[in-house]
Amino acid sequence: MKREAKAFALNRIEEAARTVKDYKQVLAQWNHNDENDARRYRYHEVMRTENTFRKGYSDGMVFPVPISHPSWQDVMKGDFLPMIFDNAEDAWQLVEDKDIALLLKGLTLKQKEVLYDSAVLLCTAERIGYYEGKTDRAVRKLLAATLKRIRTDLAPIIRKQIEAKAPDMTMNKQQFLERYDKETNCKQEVQR
Repeated sequence: MKREAKAFALNRIEEAARTVKDYKQVLAQWNHNDENDARRYRYHEVMRTENTFRKGYSDGMVFPVPISHPSWQDVMKGDFLPMIFDNAEDAWQLVEDKDIALLLKGLTLKQKEVLYDSAVLLCTAERIGYYEGKTDRAVRKLLAATLKRIRTDLAPIIRKQIEAKAPDMTMNKQQFLERYDKETNCKQEVQR
């Protein structure tokens, strides 16, 4: 009721404004409302920034984290999956497509970790290298090799699905196959 009363009062001030001073008062109230909305959004959004990520830090329930931590807020909302599978080894279970999930499951531990840190935690190669004790160049090389392995293993699976006219064939898979074929053809021409 209080919010409705304030909105009604602001509406009355807007309609009654006739002078520059009145319009400045309306503008000040709008700015105040916008700042409150932005603050409310900041407090309730899930943020994965540099401050919330620490390599090796477990969001487990044994050692409670501050209530403002994003993963704790997720749990309080009833979203347990990110906490349960919040590691590189089990992240494949979060993938919806079974073919891609099985490919991710078959990766080595180092490949899973670099892919998880890069794709899920959105870490840069420099940051991953810092925590793993490697150079950013080595991390980029491992990530490129991992993605290449996934792509080369996924392309034949998609081709078989196209030939079989599988019902789970999506437009994204078809577009992936087109891009993959175009890239491989370009690389073969360059090598010749």
